[in-house]
Amino acid sequence: MSTPNDAAQVGWSREEMARRAALDIPDGSYVNLGIGMPELIARFVPEGRELIYHTENGLLGMGPSPSEDEADPELINAGKRQVTALPGAAFFQHPDSFAMIRGGHIDLCVLGALQVAQNGDLANWSTGAPDAIPAVGGAMDLVQGVKNIFVLTQHNTKHGDPKLVERCTYPLTGVGVVTRIYTDLAVVEVTADGFQLVELAPGVTYEHAAERTGAPLLPLREEVVR
Repeated sequence: MSTPNDAAQVGWSREEMARRAALDIPDGSYVNLGIGMPELIARFVPEGRELIYHTENGLLGMGPSPSEDEADPELINAGKRQVTALPGAAFFQHPDSFAMIRGGHIDLCVLGALQVAQNGDLANWSTGAPDAIPAVGGAMDLVQGVKNIFVLTQHNTKHGDPKLVERCTYPLTGVGVVTRIYTDLAVVEVTADGFQLVELAPGVTYEHAAERTGAPLLPLREEVVR
């Protein structure tokens, strides 16, 4: 399926997607944010709500990127981006960081995606092409050990192909792991019945979102229609 992607004309911007996802993260959650767009979420946490950020290279209590005069080249996150440490932050070795992940001590992880299947399968690390560079990092551990997995991604590729599909065709990161998806067009829940529409972005109709989804998209439930 290939549909011209005119999502740039309607829906949420990257920042608005991150802001919308931040609204659904409970106060006091231990959170791991994937590299790229998911990192934007930290900028949009609602006032009065505190999230504790974990990065798999060994820091709990990660703060925002520093100013130039505060930067410490040895203080980075898993994406090699310079960060700060909040008061009370803890440093630990790599095995301990992954013990937190595998032990189920992280409440939520937000990741990007190449594809998400209607049963919650996630493909986010490789297209499987012969020249693709393997770079799964800690994602396979995260999707198996963290309690909830959110995905933050564009609804379609730059070529207009759907990222929400019946079945992933790229190598899997995890099977049945995704619980909710935030795109430029909609918020979508992964349920036993498939993709359930939760909310449409401003200016987006159900038909617009459904046409750009590569699997059936269940319409808004009556109780959440605004």
